[in-house]
Amino acid sequence: MNVFSHQAPIISSHGIAPRPPVFVWPWPIALGLLTTFGLLSALLGQHGIWLGLSWAALSIPLIVTVVCLIRAWNRPSSKGGLS
Repeated sequence: MNVFSHQAPIISSHGIAPRPPVFVWPWPIALGLLTTFGLLSALLGQHGIWLGLSWAALSIPLIVTVVCLIRAWNRPSSKGGLS
């Protein structure tokens, strides 16, 4: 399906319409940029505010990953039962 087409979305076998790539990529890109900033601030700034910024910038992607994994494990699988 073309992002710019005016056709009705195709419903997948799970009953959820697939999202165009435009809606999928902003969060991974933002987490990647945040991780890059955290790594650079940890390498270049050894003291002061840079230390706190690096901890925060590297902790946020880790927290997001753990939350998403917990949600995925608690969601019922398409094959039945918990995943």
